[in-house]
Amino acid sequence: MKDTPLSNCERAFLLQAITEKKRLDGRQTYDYRNIKITFGTDYGCCIVELGKTRVLGQVSCELVAPKMNRPTEGILFFNLELSTMASPAFESGRSSDLLIKLNRLLERCLRNSKCIDTESLCVAAGEKVWQIRVDLHLLNHEGNIIDAASIAAIAALSHFRRPDVSVQGEEVTVYTPEERDPVPLSIHHMPICVSFAFFQQGTYLLVDPNEREERVMDGLLVIAMNKHREICTIQSSGGIMLLKDQVLRCSKVAAVKVAEITELIQKALENDKKVRKEGGKYGFAESIPDQRITVLKMEKAPVDTSDVEEKAEEIVSKFEPLSKVVSIPVVLAEGTGQIGEGVGNAWGELEASEDEEDEDDEYAAMAEEESNSSKKESVKDQVIIMSDSEEDDVIILEPDSPAQARKAKTKTEKEASCPSKTPRGKKKKSGR
Repeated sequence: MKDTPLSNCERAFLLQAITEKKRLDGRQTYDYRNIKITFGTDYGCCIVELGKTRVLGQVSCELVAPKMNRPTEGILFFNLELSTMASPAFESGRSSDLLIKLNRLLERCLRNSKCIDTESLCVAAGEKVWQIRVDLHLLNHEGNIIDAASIAAIAALSHFRRPDVSVQGEEVTVYTPEERDPVPLSIHHMPICVSFAFFQQGTYLLVDPNEREERVMDGLLVIAMNKHREICTIQSSGGIMLLKDQVLRCSKVAAVKVAEITELIQKALENDKKVRKEGGKYGFAESIPDQRITVLKMEKAPVDTSDVEEKAEEIVSKFEPLSKVVSIPVVLAEGTGQIGEGVGNAWGELEASEDEEDEDDEYAAMAEEESNSSKKESVKDQVIIMSDSEEDDVIILEPDSPAQARKAKTKTEKEASCPSKTPRGKKKKSGR
């Protein structure tokens, strides 16, 4: 999966902020992000946090046969892994160009600079040597992977302890940590990488670029240096042309940053050694700060109750005695209780205006019922005569007498029985 590209608006915003010497996280041009180094319970295990970029380093060792051309030197092996957990842009199980470039840079920085005495790793010349393997896992990617990886690698190597061995003739004995104390590695110096990002063809420079700044940069310069101001390796990528003055300025800045980071690593190692010696708690779990909800928590305060009675009597004596007149509770209705001279409970009672409206509604309802009953009676007296002929219907309303109504009814029945005799187009009139 490829990384999501930046939009034109984001790219323009980042470049405009860099030209104004401003960064998204509020840092200055030469400022590093906060660095935190945490060691695990086992020797040679550490986590380095560079801002939100997090790298896990683990060192292991085993006895192997040496190389033919160097029979008295141990072997150093570095492996950096970019997992999909760190960023969705990385593919697991495949070596990308970025991964190959980072591994080669780590090897040049740590192995080719001879920071570790490989001859001290020899057990039997030409037969057995120690192979030191450094595995680095990127846990979260937020920019500047190489700096965080180099700090994690050198910190893990400094913290690592290999088992002690003894050689008697051709027999090699490896002792457990309970039998003999493990032996630390012989480290001559601590090379650390410092990254410089260039923008607009080298016009602007930033130290420790984050992930978004790396997307818009034109080139990257990585300088590996130790605290003695010795350059171990230097690499430029991006295809930009740098001047001699720019490289010299970057080397001076790198010397200051490397001295600060080296001091930070040494302090972390001393603190871990002190805690282990005193028998205190150590490891990743102890380094995580406790996050608890303390909103409803109240601190305990001691209360002295020896002279409570005396204080109570003193307080009572200061106040004037109460008057003898005490208001009597008045109960105005069942189920209600009042203290003092209050007004009666009016819950559920109707006001005078509402009573009048209810009475008016009752009168109106009664009048409507009377009118409906009279209408029903008048409808009963009406006589409706229907005919099946093609002529218009004849309706007699309010007949003068019952005899006339019967006469009209018989007449309509005859017409219904003989429709052919009835001329078309003539209407029958009522016999009123």
